[in-house]
Amino acid sequence: MATSLADRSPPSFLRLAGHPIRWRLLSELGRSDRRVRELCALLELPQNLVSYHLGRLRAERMVAWRRSSADGRDAYYRLELDRCGELLAGAGAALHPGLGLVLSPPHARMEHRRRATRVLFLCTGNSARSQIAEALAERLGGGVIEARSAGSRPKPLHANAVRVMRARGIDIAGQRSKNLDEFIGERFDYVITLCDRVREVCPEFGGHPDLIHWSIADPAQSGGTDAQTYPAFERTADELALRIPFLLGLIATTRG
Repeated sequence: MATSLADRSPPSFLRLAGHPIRWRLLSELGRSDRRVRELCALLELPQNLVSYHLGRLRAERMVAWRRSSADGRDAYYRLELDRCGELLAGAGAALHPGLGLVLSPPHARMEHRRRATRVLFLCTGNSARSQIAEALAERLGGGVIEARSAGSRPKPLHANAVRVMRARGIDIAGQRSKNLDEFIGERFDYVITLCDRVREVCPEFGGHPDLIHWSIADPAQSGGTDAQTYPAFERTADELALRIPFLLGLIATTRG
């Protein structure tokens, strides 16, 4: 049976991502969550054009956005890593079944590293998001990631953060909350801000670390008792468990 011309058309991922502006947007969002005005400055393009292409990418669920917790009138866009991975794998398989994308475990890609990579995770309270991120990075990094966490206004470690990590087989009950001032004199390879407020007050660190922003909602602000907010902590842990392996893949290809 002959294959129709429509059946041989490129997958939608290639048609969308292949546009120069959309490719640049995806590349920038692959590095860090960004606001529209930041994307406009990076691409040197007007807002209406950037917004149009972001809309096309959102329609395919390749990017998503959330309202800024620092300024409710603003929004942060992020790359939907798992969705893009699925689409990329599908595009390869559409060309040839043997080209389907298979990712190796993060720790397998890190084993060649000559030294530990130091990563600092920051949020406001250092009570949940950054503590969870620190623990996951240490676990998934296979011994070559040295992760730390801190907050701009530290609060006690949240009980739900302990519970949600215990459910994943990681005990963080002995962790303490720390002020980011404790780490000012230290050198890190990556500094990752996990909330919009702390991004605004993040100090400069020596050694010119890569600065990355992940706009993640504070699960403790979802309201109610610990039992009622626990699902929000699960969602936070799920999001970080998705993002961190991609971070490790980035580290494996950019740091010695």
